[in-house]
Amino acid sequence: MTAALLPARALVWLMGGFAILLAVQWQRLPLWLLAACLLLVIWRWLAQAGRVRLPGRILKGAVMLALITAYTASVGGRFTVETAGSFFVLAVALKWLETRTARDFYVLFFILCYLAAVNFLFQQGILWSLLNFFAILVLLIGLQVLNAPDLPHPLRSGGKRLAGLFLKTLPVVVLLFIFFPRLSPLWSVPLVSDQARTGISDTMSPGTISSLAQSSERAFRVTFPGEPPPHRERYWRALILDRYDGTEWTPSRDRPAEPAGKVMTEGGIGSLKDDEYDVLMEPTNRRWAFGLANSRAVSNNVERTGDGLFRFRRPADTAVQYRLARDGAPTGAPALSGRERDRYLRLPASGEARSRQLARRLDRAHDSDRALIRTLMQRFRNQPYYYTLQPPAMPDDPVDTLLFDAQRGFCAHYASATAFVLRAAGIPSRIVVGYQGGSPGADNEYLIVRQYDAHAWVEAWIPGAGWRRIDPTAAISPARIEQGLQEAVADEGSFLSGEWASPEKYHDIELVRWASLQIDRINYHWQRWVVGYQGQTQMDLMGRLPGNWSLTKLGYLSAGVVGAALLVAGIVTAWRQRTGRHRDPVQRLFHRWRRQLARRGVDSSHTDTPVQLADRASARFPEQSRLHQAFARTINNYYYGEASGSERRRLRWLLKRMKGAGRTPG
Repeated sequence: MTAALLPARALVWLMGGFAILLAVQWQRLPLWLLAACLLLVIWRWLAQAGRVRLPGRILKGAVMLALITAYTASVGGRFTVETAGSFFVLAVALKWLETRTARDFYVLFFILCYLAAVNFLFQQGILWSLLNFFAILVLLIGLQVLNAPDLPHPLRSGGKRLAGLFLKTLPVVVLLFIFFPRLSPLWSVPLVSDQARTGISDTMSPGTISSLAQSSERAFRVTFPGEPPPHRERYWRALILDRYDGTEWTPSRDRPAEPAGKVMTEGGIGSLKDDEYDVLMEPTNRRWAFGLANSRAVSNNVERTGDGLFRFRRPADTAVQYRLARDGAPTGAPALSGRERDRYLRLPASGEARSRQLARRLDRAHDSDRALIRTLMQRFRNQPYYYTLQPPAMPDDPVDTLLFDAQRGFCAHYASATAFVLRAAGIPSRIVVGYQGGSPGADNEYLIVRQYDAHAWVEAWIPGAGWRRIDPTAAISPARIEQGLQEAVADEGSFLSGEWASPEKYHDIELVRWASLQIDRINYHWQRWVVGYQGQTQMDLMGRLPGNWSLTKLGYLSAGVVGAALLVAGIVTAWRQRTGRHRDPVQRLFHRWRRQLARRGVDSSHTDTPVQLADRASARFPEQSRLHQAFARTINNYYYGEASGSERRRLRWLLKRMKGAGRTPG
């Protein structure tokens, strides 16, 4: 068989659907794989046009071996759902070289529908979801064109037919989505465990956070029942770094193994209480969560550690919602153990001589830790230190260089220097990494925390009071803490300098800001109420309805909805068959004509042709003979002649004339 057995128009629709499905995944697929998919599709189209031949077994095997070798080299032995998804895309691309007959078309059609389902593992935003559904629509139109290659206007006619089917099934789909019991899976696997994500990491060197400051990607959203805390109090803690090797800060505790599995993606429990807040976090592929100081976990998909941080049981590989509550200010703390005190005072054995000397001077000049800290903060406040996204390089003795020479840096520089000096002065300290700030969403419905809100500060141990936040950035650049990064670096114009297309860069333009917030609100509600609609959220919704709803009752209700839908569909189909209702609009007009004549005493049977029925009607009503004959000729021309598209309008007009003539007194 030859490639020409497939209609070219049907093949175009199938290729278009494949291209859209690839577009949904373009951010995660390697460039070589996207290029390979494009070349294989072009090869298939050139074969359809007769310019080349599809490969034989030897050439096809060589192409497959070369691409699989490239894939194996690119994944480097890693096996996750992400790498498996990439291999599946490669297999689909190779399938184009085997698409020769209608049977192959059907096989590839169903494979592409499965690829659309795979896409939802990696992209669940509303815009990507709509694009995915559009790809399925394109594939279905291609299926119709395959079965009716001579169908005029395939997009209009096919789209209209599919829209009708969609509207008929939509109510059932919505009811099943709401009421079908949300059961937890028996098992789960990590989705994208090796996929790079923008966000904070568990190591900090002076440049790591400043690079995040040039990203406007969303980190998480926070919903409060009332007014959110003031901007200066929005410190979202995530990590504690307490080991310093002279260049980099890292956690001293051994990192726990990240178990395989998927974190619970929803943690909302009823309405928010006055002291609670919901966090909807973007995927990080990490176990840490973000929360305000002195908070406790409310939802069961997150747990609090001994340091007051929050952790998921498994890495968050998809968007996840959880709930915390603020407990208020701490009331005191026990003393540090000798082992803990040693950990929070440890410094490299050498280096940073001037900073060590400054710490010794401060220690001799003050009789309390609080007084020493106040003096250090006054140094930052009164001397010409600057907060900047463009600090100079500090390869050697970075703390000395910052404090005594450059005096220009970002939050990570100043936090590192502060923690170093405090430790050298005998005050236990540690660095906390997270985010600070957050901008209001549309209508102040929630806060949006973005990557450029990433921040580092210091916590110092004060006897009798416990860990207290010390933020040198607040002393050097109050605007950063009170208003945000954009205001803090407004003079140097470095805000999002590498993201010229980001709407956040043009937030001073009211229209851009409004449009950006509206799109974000749509995504927020989609993520929260559609993607995140899970068991607890469903049971909370059911709890607002009359009756004591349980999973068993929901199961019965879902079965009833499906049964009722099938019953209604059967009744409608039987009624149409009995009454002669057809989907063809011209057939419907023909049967309206027959019923109209039957009411006026003209008998007919299902075997009568339009001409036979017109002759019988003309014999009974000779004054309307011209109308009836014209009606029959128009029907025959529609089915057997060269239809112009105006036949239906003419048939409706003739029916109206005949109906009016029948009412006229003789």
